[in-house]
Amino acid sequence: MRVDTEIKLDYSDVLLQPKRSTISSRRSVNLEREFTFRHWDESAQTWAGTPIMSSNMDGVGTFSMAMVLQEFNMLTTIRKQYTFNNWKEAVDKGLRLNNVIVSTGTNAMWEDNAEDYTTAKAVLTEWPEVKFICIDVANGYQQNFSDFVKRVRDDFPDKILIAGNVITAEMTEQLCISGADIVKCGIGPGSVCTTREQTGVGMPQVSGVMECADAAHGLGGHVIADGGCTVPGDITKAFGAGADFVMLGGMLAFYDECETELIDGKYEFYGMSSDRAKEVHGARKDGYTSTEGKRVIIESRGPVRSTIKNILGGLRSACTMIGARRIKDIPKCATFVMVNNQQNQIYG
Repeated sequence: MRVDTEIKLDYSDVLLQPKRSTISSRRSVNLEREFTFRHWDESAQTWAGTPIMSSNMDGVGTFSMAMVLQEFNMLTTIRKQYTFNNWKEAVDKGLRLNNVIVSTGTNAMWEDNAEDYTTAKAVLTEWPEVKFICIDVANGYQQNFSDFVKRVRDDFPDKILIAGNVITAEMTEQLCISGADIVKCGIGPGSVCTTREQTGVGMPQVSGVMECADAAHGLGGHVIADGGCTVPGDITKAFGAGADFVMLGGMLAFYDECETELIDGKYEFYGMSSDRAKEVHGARKDGYTSTEGKRVIIESRGPVRSTIKNILGGLRSACTMIGARRIKDIPKCATFVMVNNQQNQIYG
């Protein structure tokens, strides 16, 4: 047993310190970034765009969401429950394949015909323009997860491989070495995630992303800050902490693009380890599962497009205030100050 007495910081614990800036207009800020991803077969893949993406959760990682996010050259991590025919219909409607990520779990480690990995392989075979694969599990610390990452890297040496979730340097390094180009970082920070309550395990996002980013960048890898953002300013803080990409769940939930049934003017959103997710998708039969998510029902927020514009506007504004001309420059321009209070709440 040991105790790490260093204070770990979350988005609510810090603000970005403003600095003298020569940027005269938000319009001058470049929110797009070009990435080069190094694969272990020494080939290279590139992607250019605004490095903010949706989570692959129900109600967020939908084809309807992708149709909007692609207008802003952002990414959508498509939920793994879609069938091949669902993909076909979306492509026929104008889905931009350069802006989507196909998802899979790790059932293929035990099942020869695991549906999600079978669908992912079929999609990547039919539409090679899809560049990204996301291998998504709640706990990326198991050795068999690293082994599965190696398998997928062998199966798809020319794809950009995302793997997670973890939130420490050593497992970030392990996943990079195993074949991941991008490591997804976050244990328990999500708005409908109860992992920290159920297990007592986690790490505040700002400190965790800093640690993971330092480890990944030393190996030529990249990281996604996944979870914990509640307002546009948190996204800037995530980039300031070293994240190459930021993944959003709750901030994109309850919109008309969620593809869930509207009941009395309300939409539902739930964690993918919640009882509700088990009702929708079925529960594991081994009897050892834990409920680590919750369900929230909120009135419709309408179309998501205006929210995306507001998020990008907040990011641009932050860049002008800290002197970052490009999204890539945010970490170099970021100085965090620890705070006890972020905002005057007298009017709520």
